Order: sequence, then structure tokens, then C-alpha cells
Amino acid sequence: MTGRIEHPLPPLFDASSRILILGSFPSVKTREAGFFYGHPQNRFWPLMSRLLEVTPPLRAAEPERARGILLARGIALWDSIASCEISGSSDSSIRAVVPTELGPIFAQTRIRQVFCNGATAWRYFRAGGHQIAARQLPSTSPANARWSFEALVEAWRVILDFLD
Repeated sequence: MTGRIEHPLPPLFDASSRILILGSFPSVKTREAGFFYGHPQNRFWPLMSRLLEVTPPLRAAEPERARGILLARGIALWDSIASCEISGSSDSSIRAVVPTELGPIFAQTRIRQVFCNGATAWRYFRAGGHQIAARQLPSTSPANARWSFEALVEAWRVILDFLD
């Protein structure tokens, strides 16, 4: 069933954020979990754990811990879609998109680089007409089975150049 959904999560950022990682729109599992990348097969949290050398690994089920570690490292999270019509969690079903207004985040932070988690996030970030440096990275979604975890780690390692 398709219906219009407003983005249910607030952005994760603070004044010291230096990079912004944008997804497309929260999956059903993420909406149920109430925190970013809540689908247990999404590789975002294992990836961040590896890149940031965090042990034990970060998990959506521990949002306060994950939030604290990302903010301490200068990482902000949100999504490029504010509202849309969507069937389940499928990016391919997304219609009638309202892009996220990111200006307030940029005005309150030190963000100098945006990284888009996959092609859909990239497409709708660009639709917003933002004038900040951005880069598309391969999606951490379980639907992106073409990329091994190790290949994702290598591709995403670029975010470290903008931290610390």
C-alpha cells in the first residue's frame, strides 16, 4: 500500500558537525525503531563502527550511544526526502517527493561536505539545489548486494578525510 509519509525522525547534528551523511527516506524498520538505519541487515552501523574503530559495534537499538559517538566525531545524519509517497521501504516506489530543507542545518553547523548514502539520496539531495560539496557513496542498504562489506568500507573511507 502506498501513502504519503512525513519524515518521522529529527536530524542528528550539533554545532560541531563537519560532515552530513544523507540517506533517502527511513525504511519501515527504521520508522519502527525510531532511529536511523534501523533495519538489522543495513550495513550502516557496522560500517561506521569499522571506520570509526568503535567497539562494541554501534547499533540502531542503542540510539543514545550511537548518537553520542557520531556527534563526538563531527558526523550529522538525516535524509534527503522530507516527505513522499512510498510503498513499504522500496526506494523504487518513491513518488511525489518533497526534498528536505537542509539550509537550517548548514547555518547551524560547520558542515563542509555532504555524503549521500546511495543513488536515491544523491538524486533528491541534488533536487534541493544545495550549493555545498557533495559526493555519492554506495548504499549500505541490504538491497545493494553487489557491494561486499569490505568494498563498502574502502569506498566510505573517504569520510575520514573530513573528520578530526
